[in-house]
Amino acid sequence: MSDWVELATFGTGFEADLAQQSLTEAEIPCLMRGNQAGIFGAGFQGPVMGGITLYVPASAIATARDLLELDD
Repeated sequence: MSDWVELATFGTGFEADLAQQSLTEAEIPCLMRGNQAGIFGAGFQGPVMGGITLYVPASAIATARDLLELDD
């Protein structure tokens, strides 16, 4: 398995879900980590204390950054 690297941290569940969906559509594997469930459940889309971090394989980091238009 590839080494996973941090791609970005998002402040809301909605932003993280949009980014994850874009990566999935581009066939880039993605892991999501954070305290998104909280007291509201896993479907909560609002602000998340500590944010939600997305990880991708190291070999896909440049493509993922370009796709999401993230700065290096």
